Amino acid sequence: MEAVPGRHFSSIRPDLEQAVPCHNSLQINDSGGVGRTEREQHVQTFFLYLLALGAGVSVATQQVLNGSLRASLGSPAWAGLISYAGGLLTMIVAVFALGERTPSWKVMTEVPWWAWSGGLFGGAFILLSILLLPSLGAATLFALVIAGQVLAAVTLDHFGALGLAPHPISAARLAGAALLIAGVVLMRD
Repeated sequence: MEAVPGRHFSSIRPDLEQAVPCHNSLQINDSGGVGRTEREQHVQTFFLYLLALGAGVSVATQQVLNGSLRASLGSPAWAGLISYAGGLLTMIVAVFALGERTPSWKVMTEVPWWAWSGGLFGGAFILLSILLLPSLGAATLFALVIAGQVLAAVTLDHFGALGLAPHPISAARLAGAALLIAGVVLMRD
């Protein structure tokens, strides 16, 4: 099967296209027919949405646990470090469980410089969340985090920044961002 080009996970990791087919890419079989039914695509989309919701639940839960750890240890920095150590162990297990090979030196030298900085943003997020959670509460903190994520995502999409395919800002996207910001205002304590 050959994939019709589109913006999907497998465009980032082509080697995973078979293992993780995406809902917005069509699989064309050798006779030119579509490889998945519409129902199969809807089921897959539903499953992917559930996984994304689970990721959101895990982020909120992680921050509440980190806040408890901060209170117990008396240190936001140590709480963040311990959180990241747990994340590192999880990713080591994932690398081995998925049978990932170590990238070659050539591949690593071809990675854009900015792609290596994700951990810095993750560290800033963890530390700020640990610091802000006691003052803002979980609901307000995450309403603001989600609003920031949507505003950043719409902006990055619009400009096609950091390797993304450009997706210009539309009236619907602006309306969605405005509604999200209105939700943040309503959720404040």
